[in-house]
Amino acid sequence: MKFKVMLADDHAIIRDGLRKILQDTDDFEVVAQASNGNAALEGVRAHDFDLIVLDLSMPGRHGLELIKLIRDACPKLPILIFSMHPEEQFAVRALRVGANGYLSKEGDSDLILPAMRKVALGGVFISAKVAELLATDASPSSTALPHTLLSDREFEVLTHILRGSSLTDIANELSLSIKTVSTHKSHIYSKMGISTQVDLIRYAMEHRLTEGLSQ
Repeated sequence: MKFKVMLADDHAIIRDGLRKILQDTDDFEVVAQASNGNAALEGVRAHDFDLIVLDLSMPGRHGLELIKLIRDACPKLPILIFSMHPEEQFAVRALRVGANGYLSKEGDSDLILPAMRKVALGGVFISAKVAELLATDASPSSTALPHTLLSDREFEVLTHILRGSSLTDIANELSLSIKTVSTHKSHIYSKMGISTQVDLIRYAMEHRLTEGLSQ
């Protein structure tokens, strides 16, 4: 028996590379691919898969919202996040909203198959770094970094701000009103104790929040 896998990534080279790796295994079969979040969501709603390997940054539905939507549509579907974003950015949040594992594309490439096998079999895959982050996340809030105290939506707005997106662009991307995005931005500044864009960028660079972000 082979696990039926969907590969969801907007980069064809990543999907092709994973597909070729899985062709040489006895336990995985790529039966579907998606290049954007909407297609991934439609796919899991229409078909039965044993595992989805999911990128966080794709056109259409993406990020934490996409994980939540997939989890709502298929409560038992194992989800492995395979992302260009470092663990510091999204790993804890992704696991908290329903992912079963998180692997950075910048990490050890030899981990992809063990991670897929563990998640497909019902386990949770986390690296040593993610385990450390989870332990920190469980510590008292007084010791937590300011950006970890943001809500998931606020953190998504933050990542768009760091990409250089305007409030209008963010509103369109996240299907929110400009007023709501502006409110989220105010809450971000307040929770993080900053008052200027320069302070925000400096903080983000110091804590690796800008890595993996693209316009």
